[in-house]
Amino acid sequence: MATAVLWLSRNLVSRNTGVVSRNIVLKPSNTTRLNQCRNAVSTANGGVQPKPDKISFGLIRMTAVVIPFLYVGTLISKNFAALLEEHDIFVPEDDDDDD
Repeated sequence: MATAVLWLSRNLVSRNTGVVSRNIVLKPSNTTRLNQCRNAVSTANGGVQPKPDKISFGLIRMTAVVIPFLYVGTLISKNFAALLEEHDIFVPEDDDDDD
């Protein structure tokens, strides 16, 4: 148990002071290197895959997204303007332009 605590504290100290001091910390030799493989763009042989099918973003989908958020935005701004006017933070002036 004591050796485990000593080993753990020695590793923590060497890891934290490794940046400041010039002590070289050896990496374990049993780590394996992973090769980067991107299957989304190329095949295993190195060939370029064809373009994916394009799904059109139609007018109906765009309307289904824009209209509800536009409505929620107007409700929020209307309620906030009423709150500002209620607390006399911003009250629009009634200008009489009878010139």
